[in-house]
Amino acid sequence: MKKFDSVDDILDFAIGIEQDAVDFYKDLAKNALTPDMKLVFEQFAREEIGHKVRLKEVKEKGLFEMKSEVITDMQISDYLVSIKPSAKMSYQDALILAMKREKAAFKLYMALSERAMDQDMKSLFLSLAIEESKHKLRFELEYDEYVLREN
Repeated sequence: MKKFDSVDDILDFAIGIEQDAVDFYKDLAKNALTPDMKLVFEQFAREEIGHKVRLKEVKEKGLFEMKSEVITDMQISDYLVSIKPSAKMSYQDALILAMKREKAAFKLYMALSERAMDQDMKSLFLSLAIEESKHKLRFELEYDEYVLREN
């Protein structure tokens, strides 16, 4: 289990999660079946880069006050998706994986917001959770439009 000893540890972990998401969406864009979905996946990669930049700014500018206490193990690994994208992944599987990743990211940021030590950190994580839930909805709509309606 991952143990966090400081807010910096939490932010570093969240920054890593965002980089994983950037890489994930760039890979999906490379393998997209349609030009429209390629653009969607590229847009998601850019949005995840924006999340990463926000988290780095918080870490670098110290928009929070560090208290000298140990951060409880939040079992964040429980929220991570272990499936890896592949070039042979079907469009349906790519959408399912994307939805699961966005749901996991939403849960992660909600958990972080609930444990935030100050209002600025709570607001940051809540806004990231909302953005991830919007991403999931966009993939759900795409799934409904192109997978469910075709079956």
